[in-house]
Amino acid sequence: MAFGIKRHELNEWKLDVKNGKIAFLTHYWIDDRFPGCNTVTKVGCNDVAKLIEWGQQYGLKAEWIDYKEAYPHFDLFGKYELEIMKKEGLKDQLDRFKHS
Repeated sequence: MAFGIKRHELNEWKLDVKNGKIAFLTHYWIDDRFPGCNTVTKVGCNDVAKLIEWGQQYGLKAEWIDYKEAYPHFDLFGKYELEIMKKEGLKDQLDRFKHS
């Protein structure tokens, strides 16, 4: 279940993904399969080769890409989410979702 984002944030992310940009969207998320994780960051790009190349710098594997709903993306959570968000300079997202 996703919550904590506004419709315009989701629409902006979708547009950026469709336009071939590496786009980030963080939201609160609860999934019993991942205890201790309460947020997820979706990193998407419609140019899958570009997305794969971006992910390689962080050790993300191409087979981890989720192709759901025509918005190819990596789902980052836990240590991957925190480390990558810091390296990408997404301090505003870290603060908004209370990561340190």
